[in-house]
Amino acid sequence: MATSPQSGTTGGMTVRGAAFLGIGSMVGAGIFALLGEAGAVAGSAVWLSFLIAGIVAALQGYAVAKLGARYPSSGGIVTFLLQGYGRGHITAITSWLLYFAALIVTAMVAVSFGSYGSALFFDDSTGWATILTIVVVLAVAVINIAGARFIDRVQSLIVLVLLAVFAVFIVVTLAQLDPDLLAPSTYPPTTDIFSSVALTFFAYLGFTVISFTGADLPNPERNLPRAMYLALGVTTALYILISLGVFGTLTVQEVIDNGETALALAAKPALGDAGFAMMALAALLATSSSVNANIYAAAGSTAKLAESEMFPPVFGQRARVGGTRGLLISVALILLLGIFVDLSAIASLGSVVALGIFLVTSVAAYRLRAETGSRAWVLIAGITLTALVLLVFAVQTLQTAPETFIAMIGVLVLAIGLDAIWSRLRSRRDPVHE
Repeated sequence: MATSPQSGTTGGMTVRGAAFLGIGSMVGAGIFALLGEAGAVAGSAVWLSFLIAGIVAALQGYAVAKLGARYPSSGGIVTFLLQGYGRGHITAITSWLLYFAALIVTAMVAVSFGSYGSALFFDDSTGWATILTIVVVLAVAVINIAGARFIDRVQSLIVLVLLAVFAVFIVVTLAQLDPDLLAPSTYPPTTDIFSSVALTFFAYLGFTVISFTGADLPNPERNLPRAMYLALGVTTALYILISLGVFGTLTVQEVIDNGETALALAAKPALGDAGFAMMALAALLATSSSVNANIYAAAGSTAKLAESEMFPPVFGQRARVGGTRGLLISVALILLLGIFVDLSAIASLGSVVALGIFLVTSVAAYRLRAETGSRAWVLIAGITLTALVLLVFAVQTLQTAPETFIAMIGVLVLAIGLDAIWSRLRSRRDPVHE
C-alpha cells in the first residue's frame, strides 16, 4: 500500500548532523559493555566479529536508506512500515515493539550515564547516579524541544569530541600493540566467531535513527543515504580499531574480567590515571549522545503513529512547553524505567526486539523494491543474515537466560494486546473509517 513520499522538508539538519546522530546512537554505551561479552565468545578475534556485524548492518542500512530516500519523513521506520504493510496489525504491532525497544534502550543508556558520572565525580554514590540519570534525560528533552537545528549542533559537538577522544585512545593503544595477542593461532573456532556476531551486531542497532531525519534534511533523496553510509562506515572502522587496540594490549581474560572498564585499562599503560578519566569522559559523551538520538527518534515515530491513527492522538498533540506530548510521555516513561526497573534483568530485550523490527522492515523494503529502485539480491541477503542473527540470539537466550526469553514473549503479547485495545477504541470513535 504505497503512497507518495512526503515533501516539504524543513532543512534543519545537515548530512553531518544526521550522520553524527546515527554515530552517537550506535556508539552509545555499547562499545564499553560489549567487549568483555564478545571476548568471552570470540576471543581476540572480536575485531572480525565487528567486521561481520558491520556488513550485516550495511545490508540493513541499504534497505533503510533506499526507503528513506523514497519516503522522507520524521516518522522514519514507521513511515516505511505504513508504506509496506498499510494501516494494519503488522504495522501497529511492530510500531508498539519499536516504541518499547526505544524506551528500554534509552533508559538503559541513561542509567549508564548516571553510573559513569557517579563513578567519576561522586565515588559511586547510588543517589547521585539516579540524579544524573534524571538530569541527562531532562536535558536531552529540552534539546529536542528546541528543534532539529539545535539538535544538529549539540549532537555534532558531542560526537566530534567523542571521536577525538577515541582517536587518542586508538593511537596510544595501537602504538603499544603486542602482535602475539592478535595472532590467528589464538582465535577460537570459526563457529564461535560467527556466533559472537549476535552480540556485536547490537552495537550497530542505533543506525536507524537516521531514517527519522528525512523531514529535517534538505534533499533527503540524496542526503539521507549519504548520512547513513557515512555513519555506518565511521562506526565500523571505530569498532574494529578499538577492538584491535584493546585486545592487542590486554589478554582476553583481562578484557573479560574488567568488562566496561577494559578500555580505560588498555589506555593506562600509556596515559596512566589520565587514561581512566579520558575514557570515563568518553562514556559520558557516548551515553548522552545516544539518549539524545533515541529521544529524537521516539518523538518522530510517535507523532507519525498518532497522525496515522495507529497510536492514540495524544502522542501527536503539541505540548505547551514545546514539542509533542508524545515526546513528553516518552521522557516520563524513560525516567520511570530508569529509576524503578532493574534494567540489567532485561538488558538484551531491546536488542532482540530491534532485530525483529529490522527483519520486518527489510521485508517491507523488498515489497517496495520497484518503487525504491533497490536491488533484490541485496535485500534478500540482508533478510537472510538478519534472520540468522536473530535465530542464533534467540537460541542462545533460551539456553542461557530463559527469563529474558520469557520477557521477549511478554513484550510481544503486550504489543498485540495494546493494538487490539486501541483498534477497538478507534473503531468506536470512527466506525465509518474502520
